[in-house]
Amino acid sequence: MAKKKSKDKAGSNTIAMNKQARHEYFIDDEIEAGIELQGWEVKSLRSGKVNIAESYVYVRDGEIFISGMTITPLQAASTHVIANPTRIRKLLMSRKEIDNLIGRVNREGMTLVATTMYWVRSWAKIKVGVAKGKKLHDKRTDSKEKDWNRDKARIMKNSLR
Repeated sequence: MAKKKSKDKAGSNTIAMNKQARHEYFIDDEIEAGIELQGWEVKSLRSGKVNIAESYVYVRDGEIFISGMTITPLQAASTHVIANPTRIRKLLMSRKEIDNLIGRVNREGMTLVATTMYWVRSWAKIKVGVAKGKKLHDKRTDSKEKDWNRDKARIMKNSLR
């Protein structure tokens, strides 16, 4: 009897991460969104040539867009298409999710931040975080807490020996 193939692959499905987002913002909620891509962009994503660290998400005319995301074109990619690595791309969400985000941005003064880009089967997805900016003293307390947790783990590891 043949074994069934596992749905989970051995490798990671993560394409790119915005590590700076957790440092700069309090991320309240994360929503998964699809992204509108061209063929050459998908090829570049598969080879990992994407940067979302400098990107930002905004609302215009009831739609969600991402700007500042850089997808570097491959040399062997399509030659008949002029590749624009920093073009504005549309995010794909349901109307209910879009209305929820618009309300939170307008009422509560929140901002939208791209946190992670990953594969779900053959679809490229992006996590959009609803965030509020941190002040300098918030960043200091977070770094102190992170250092203390690291030291605490080191102490516990040595005490068990």
